[in-house]
Amino acid sequence: MQHIWGRRYLLLLPLALSACSAIADSTTGATPESRIRAAYAESSDASSYVLGPSDRVRLKVYGENDISGEYEIDANGLISVPLAGRVKASGLTTRELEKAVVSALSKGLLRDPRVNVEVATYRPFYILGEVKRAGEYPYKSGLTVLDAVASAGGFTYRANERKAFIRRKGSGAEESYALDAPVQVFPGDNVRIPERYF
Repeated sequence: MQHIWGRRYLLLLPLALSACSAIADSTTGATPESRIRAAYAESSDASSYVLGPSDRVRLKVYGENDISGEYEIDANGLISVPLAGRVKASGLTTRELEKAVVSALSKGLLRDPRVNVEVATYRPFYILGEVKRAGEYPYKSGLTVLDAVASAGGFTYRANERKAFIRRKGSGAEESYALDAPVQVFPGDNVRIPERYF
């Protein structure tokens, strides 16, 4: 009897796993696109955020107040640090930049430098189209499209308040997003509010 139930269990196991996977995808809405967006969202977390030009970082070198301070990443993706020279920051996380600064300082006068790096200010986002004050605005963590619109003075009377187009940092194409749910904006994004057709 146990042998029969064991065989039935083994036959039903793949079906159960498949059903669980389908339920997980339907409850979380895990489409390939949503998984990509989730990965992008994670990249804006402080520890895994990828640095780029116009970001400002707060650098602390323990015991070296003359080196510690805030540094802006220039258009070439570099920061200029006393005793370390020009260090590549663009494309790195804060932890990777810490290692790069330690390596650069170790080649100079400092022995075994201890370095901490955190994001001081994120690069701005841009909003244009049917908003009252289009332009460049400072990014704050957790920003949504509606927050971005509020920063820009709100919608104009011609605005289509149901959707927005976003060109993500590093992408050459806009994507359309429905505004019936919160849509996140990330540092460096370009947000465009389209005109409503009467």
